[in-house]
Amino acid sequence: MKTCLVVDDSSVVRKVARRMLEEMSFQVREADNGETAMERCQEAMPDAILLDWNMPVTDGPHFLRALRKRPDGEAPRVIFCTTENDLDHIARAIEDGADEYIMKPYDADILREKLESVGILARAT
Repeated sequence: MKTCLVVDDSSVVRKVARRMLEEMSFQVREADNGETAMERCQEAMPDAILLDWNMPVTDGPHFLRALRKRPDGEAPRVIFCTTENDLDHIARAIEDGADEYIMKPYDADILREKLESVGILARAT
């Protein structure tokens, strides 16, 4: 079973994402900020990470840069899920090591498409 870590300071966003991912047969773990997310990654590195940009304690970009510096930190496919939609933010996310970018709000179809595009889910035929 594929694993996904949902990192967002909103419990509602985490709950909605969890429901969508579980319907796609993911085992889901959650974190409410980048610091907690790093702890979860140290416990068990996920296959995928849905990552919010703006969070307290440690924000998404700082978490992602720290993750990618770890010896095993290149493994997870990281999808930024955020309201930040200008080209500078998108470019920065990709430079920091994100694999994809989703604008909030998103639905299950968009999430599935992004997970397929990063190779975590097989493309539907």
